[in-house]
Amino acid sequence: MSPKRLVVLDPDGTAGDTWTHVVVEAPTGVVYGNQCGGTANRFGQAEGFLVPVNGLDALDVLRPLFEKELRGAGAWGHEWTDTQLDRLRDAVGTISYWACDAEGEDPTTPRLDESRLREADEAWLPVITADGPGILVWCNSD
Repeated sequence: MSPKRLVVLDPDGTAGDTWTHVVVEAPTGVVYGNQCGGTANRFGQAEGFLVPVNGLDALDVLRPLFEKELRGAGAWGHEWTDTQLDRLRDAVGTISYWACDAEGEDPTTPRLDESRLREADEAWLPVITADGPGILVWCNSD
């Protein structure tokens, strides 16, 4: 078997700050990496396939939460309040995720994977999609 390939999302920071993707976790041999955690400068990695999504409305919620309220210093292992969880759920719920197979495609809505909240951080948010578990990624603020 060939070694896994690492694809770093926006490695030089020139892709702008409005992109959002979901890395759907699957044994593909391709690992996607993304800087996350604000100024904590973590580097998350997930094996799977990349699905671009329109997350502009989600970013309008996620950025103030992670960058302002949580001070942009990372949230890994954070104990989420009920209000914060509601905001995370609402943000993820604004995303249209197109589930595609050989028969066609359908817009679906991912949901926050609350069983994996310990992994949640700025630019790295566990979700569940119609295609399985994944990670919502976006441009880290640092």
